[in-house]
This record gives sequence, structure tokens and C-alpha cells, in this order.
Amino acid sequence: MALIDFKVLPGIDKQDTTSGAENRWVDCDNVRFRYNLPEKVGGWSSLISDSIVGVARREFAFVDLEGNRYVAIGTDKFLLLYFEGQIFDITPIKTPLASSTIATANNSAVCTITTASTHGFEPGDIVLFDSVTLPSSTGYSASDFEDKLFQVTSTPTSVTFTITQSSNATGTVSTGGSISVIPYEKVGPSAQSYGYGFGIGQYGGTIAGAQQTTLNGALLADTNGTGGSGTVINVTSNTGFPTAGTIAVANELITYTGKGTNTLTGITRGAFGTATVGTSNGQAHSTGATVTDASSFTGFGSAVQASNVTLEPGLWSLSNFGQVLVATIANGKTFTWNAGAASPLTVRASTGTSGFSTANNPTATRVTLVSPTTRHLIHLGTETTIGDTTSQDDMFIRFSDQEDINDYTPTAINSAGSQRLQDGTRIIGSLKAKETILVWTDNALYTMKFIGAPFTFGFEQVGTNCGLIGKNAAVEIDGVAFWMSTNGFFMFDGTVKSLPCSVEDYVYDQADTTKGQQVAAGINNLFTEVVWYYPSTSSEYNDQYVVFNYGEPMKGGTWYIGTEARTSWIDASVYQKPIATKYNSTSNGTFPAVIGQDGLGQTQLFEHEVGTDQINQDGSTTTVTSFVKSYDFDIQSRQQNAQGKSTGPGISGEIFLAMRRFVPDFKDLQGNAKVTLAVKRYPQQSDTNTSLSPFTINSSTDKKDTRARGRFVNIKIENTDVSESWRFGTLRIDIQPDGKR
Repeated sequence: MALIDFKVLPGIDKQDTTSGAENRWVDCDNVRFRYNLPEKVGGWSSLISDSIVGVARREFAFVDLEGNRYVAIGTDKFLLLYFEGQIFDITPIKTPLASSTIATANNSAVCTITTASTHGFEPGDIVLFDSVTLPSSTGYSASDFEDKLFQVTSTPTSVTFTITQSSNATGTVSTGGSISVIPYEKVGPSAQSYGYGFGIGQYGGTIAGAQQTTLNGALLADTNGTGGSGTVINVTSNTGFPTAGTIAVANELITYTGKGTNTLTGITRGAFGTATVGTSNGQAHSTGATVTDASSFTGFGSAVQASNVTLEPGLWSLSNFGQVLVATIANGKTFTWNAGAASPLTVRASTGTSGFSTANNPTATRVTLVSPTTRHLIHLGTETTIGDTTSQDDMFIRFSDQEDINDYTPTAINSAGSQRLQDGTRIIGSLKAKETILVWTDNALYTMKFIGAPFTFGFEQVGTNCGLIGKNAAVEIDGVAFWMSTNGFFMFDGTVKSLPCSVEDYVYDQADTTKGQQVAAGINNLFTEVVWYYPSTSSEYNDQYVVFNYGEPMKGGTWYIGTEARTSWIDASVYQKPIATKYNSTSNGTFPAVIGQDGLGQTQLFEHEVGTDQINQDGSTTTVTSFVKSYDFDIQSRQQNAQGKSTGPGISGEIFLAMRRFVPDFKDLQGNAKVTLAVKRYPQQSDTNTSLSPFTINSSTDKKDTRARGRFVNIKIENTDVSESWRFGTLRIDIQPDGKR
């Protein structure tokens, strides 16, 4: 019999039916489509021997006037710089709390710090100790504290907080010594949590600086608290919490009617519709989970119900004013760092950078960026009264004078000004594009163009019902923007267009859209790819991705999916390869070194498209496994077409066919690839592997004999070992009729 070609169209199709999607691929992981063919993606290699503390959500690459290359990295705890294979901490700090004292307890690592004034700390905040003198008999030396970072463990009172040393004290000291406490600027939570209620996404509120603690005992997915009677929850500390109110644990809201000693009493689990799906009970939470006071907060325009709580993750806006890095904490202050300063890597970002002060900037802003040609610093979702955080308007835009990022007072001789947008409830993100700035709200897209005096910038709404799902969910390439919304994928090339997506239902069925601020978009221009990393409903952090290949010739582009998680991505530009971050919530990072850290997680920094495997910080190698699988082919239809016979109604799929051999077709095959052929009688049946599957293929494999019988067949290509890579072409099978039964 003749060999029959089984050609498969590029991309993954999960929208069509099993029969309608014949000739398509149905699933893949760590695979891209290039030249219409599936191939394993390139590997990645760790750029540093350390791992970063916390989860990185923003990267920004820039070059100083001497050609030095930097990558700024914003995490939920720190602002860091990658430079020449090393990481540097440039996190801004607050005013030190001088003349603080310390108390220790014999055989305990917990130390209590008393401040001379209200500290304003929450558990998880980072502090640096300086100018340390210790009372006698603690068993510690000053070097155990001096120039060391600590995580705040608890906040018993407004003037006391605890930290956990790396060893136990050998004596009890009620109070004494002297310590200067240097607080790090607070960024925000590691993950986004959401309280369900009316108006999800449109009328929710935001908690800024709400009191937090942790669970001191696990909560099961039932009505009971940790007190066993269904009325009590134990917490590390309830200082600062109201006598009665509402708390948020992950995305569950719990009401309570009273307080005891580090307890919340009279609890009601799963309040406001936040119980486990399908039950009236609560969700499961482990000991140490973050507990946030959600009793009182302010949303856009006015006070809103406690059932509408959005706790956005710690985010940064990063841009540059020449060789000056401009960094803004979401809903916080703006700082600068000058690469041209003397010994810049020893200097922190601040609001008082010489020549680039931001002391007069708004103190509560959702997003910032520097306009590309006019060099205005633009604040989006910012204060109507500068310096008054309570005046923050999530739809208000303010921009500085041209070339002066510290002057926001409009005059007859400058170009500072402001504008308020109308469609939406809050500005989500912004991008520089060709001859314009794009501004997204949660519902609409606006263009912001420089027009000169007297208005400076002109604003035009160019799209509606196309809002941005998260701050980092949009990218721009060659004047075209691509983004993910809560209701689909879009592009803007002068006109807003919906992107037909062959995996759209699959993505949105499993994506946790209430964590949209965690979505991270990136461009891999070498392969004409736009990628979105997102959290599924079964994960607190990003664990899935979807790719749109705008360069492949399929109508509407080519889409594919996978499970390799990243929290931030930048394309090759300053550096020759893309750089991305991967977060592990169960392991602690090593830089910056934080004593007593618990649950801060770690981020790995990888250079992508390097080799075939994952190279870790310690130099070890981890296999990058990959696979692609097709829908079912109608064998009889293929065989009859090859013989020029009719395949009309009542003929296709009726006769069983026997497969005797197949000829593999690979290009650039390194190591081995595995091919699995699965047959079935009917499309809805489970796969049955052929008797000799899977077949191991290498560069010298000419053919593989097989013994298989069925009406339909599908194919799976994969690799499972190190140093393996492949590109697959066309499946060719020797088939012949084999009866009706």
C-alpha cells in the first residue's frame, strides 16, 4: 500500500468539535509553531546564583550614557537592579525610627522592638537595623542586628513589633539598648485576593494599608473556626482590628462580632457569597495565611460595602528619564534612581535624587510612565490634590511640565496639566505606542497624543468593552498593541479589533480573572510571539500561559498554550535574549538576605532561548519536557482519498483499517523524540495506544513498524529527557482496509 500523508494545520484548536477539528492539534506544552510546524521551545538558564526574595511582577531594561546595561526588577517587597551578573538592592526607605529599644526572652528567638513613636508596621513588612547597641545578657552581639534586614513577625501594639532572630537569646531583658529602625517602603501583597459581592470589577473597593495578621491555626472548608465550636478564629495578633467587623483570608470574607486574646469570636464563614463553590461553608486555609481587616475601605467615588474587597498585589511602574530610572509603587509614591550618580549601585531610589527629585509628585498613583518624545512624567489614577492620598481618583490623570518631572503646577509658560477620563471606574494600565500613548480603563481604551499649548495632550476614546484585565497584560510591537481583557483578546493598530482565538474558551474557563493584576504579558519578537502568563482557578500564582503568534500565516494568527509559569518578561533589547522571572511560593529566596523570613517565596531570574534545558542557579540541569497532540484522523477517509475514491455519506469511518508502518519526519532533531499513535473505533472513545507505542525516534530512524487497527488515529510527539529538541513535519502511514468489524 502507498504511504498516506497526515498533514496538521499549525496552532492549537480547542473551540471546534472533535470531528470539525480534524487536521488540527488539540493540546501542547512548551511547544511553538514556526514555519507552520510544531517544535520544542528553547531552554533557559539562570542569570544569577542567588534567588530573589518575593514575587517579581515587573522588569525594565535600560542603558546609561556610558553603555552600562541594567534591568530593574520590582517585587512585592523590593526594588532591585540586575547588573553584570549581580543583583543590587535599591529599595527606597522611609524616615528612620531612632532611639528604639529591644527586649528578649531567654531561649527564644523572638525579639520585641519598642519605638519612640507609632511605627505603622504590619506583619511581613521589611525593616533594616542601624546604629545598634544592645543591653547586656541578651546573648547577641550588635553585629547580629547591624545592617541586617528583618521581617516584621507581629505588631502587638502601635509602638511595638517583633522580629525573629536566627538564634535564641540566652538571657531575658525587659527593654534596653538603642536601635535605629529603618523601614522599607511597603509595596503590597504577593497575590491578589478578591471578595465577591455586587458589581465585581466595576464597583469594588481597594484596601490601602489595612491592618494584617496571620492565622494561628488552620481553617477547614467548613463552618468551624480554629476554636472548634464554629465561633472562634485564632490569629497571631488582633491588635488594630475593630471589635467587630470583617476579615479577608485569601478570597474568603469572614465576619466576626467580638475579640478575645488574639482571637476573633462569633464568626460567620464564607460571608457575602465567598464560601467554597457549591456549599454554604468556608474555604480551606493553612496556618500562617494572611488575615486582612476588610471592615472599612474606600472605593472609587464613595464608601462601598465590605463585600466588594479587592486587595491588589504589590506592583511597580518602571520607566526611564534618560539614564534615570523612574519607579512608582502602585497606589503609592514615585522614586528615581540615577545611573549617572557617583557609585550609583550604593545609592537607593528616593524622592530626593539630585537633579531628579520627585518630592512634589503625587503620593498615590496607580500607573506612571514618561512620554516618549516630550518627556513628561504622567501619573494615571492619581490625586486631585497632590499630597492628599484621600483625594486619589482612579480616573484622574496628571502630567508634569516638559523635561521637569517635579513640576505639576500649570502656568502660562509651562505644559503641566491634568485630565479626567469618563468611561470606566479605574485606569488599569498604559503603554507607549507609535506617536501616541495608550491608556486603558477597566472598560475602555483611550489615546493620549501631544498636541501642544494650551491643552498639551489630547484624549480620544477609541474603544469600549475592551478594558485591560491587569496592569501588565498589554504589550506593543511595531506600533501595534495586543492585550488581554476580562472578555477576550484584542489588538489596536489604529482601530480596536477583537482577536479570534482558537483556545479562548479553554483559557477563560480555567483562568482566575479575579486575579487579573497578576497577568504578565510579554513579547518574544524573534519568534513573533505575544505571550500571556496567568493564574488558573486552582493556583494562587501564575501557572499557565497562552501565546498568540502574529507572524504565522493562519487566518487570525496562530494560538498555542502551556503550563510553564512566569510572573514577568522582557524581550531581547538591551540584552540579546529575553529575561523572565519564575516564582516559587514554597521556597525562600536568598537575596536580599532577610532574617526570620517566612513565606516570602523566591523568584528565579532566567535568560530564555538558551540551549534545550533549564540550567539552575547551582549549575544543575533540569529537563524541559514538551509535547503536542493531534485530534483524531479518519483513517478510511485518508486512504480512500489517496486512491481517488468517493468519501460520500455513509462511507467515511465505516471500514476498519490496519496500520503496518509509519515514516517519521523530523527536522533539527537532537537526542530522542517519542511518537505515540493512538487508535479508536469512535471519536468519543478513550485512546488505545498501538501495540508498539510509544516509538523512540532519533536522527537515524528511517521507519517504524506497527500493528494497529481502527477507524481513527491521533498522534502525540514529545520529549522527556535532557539535551532533546525537535521540529515535526508530516506523519506518513502505510494503511490498508481490514473489514467492517
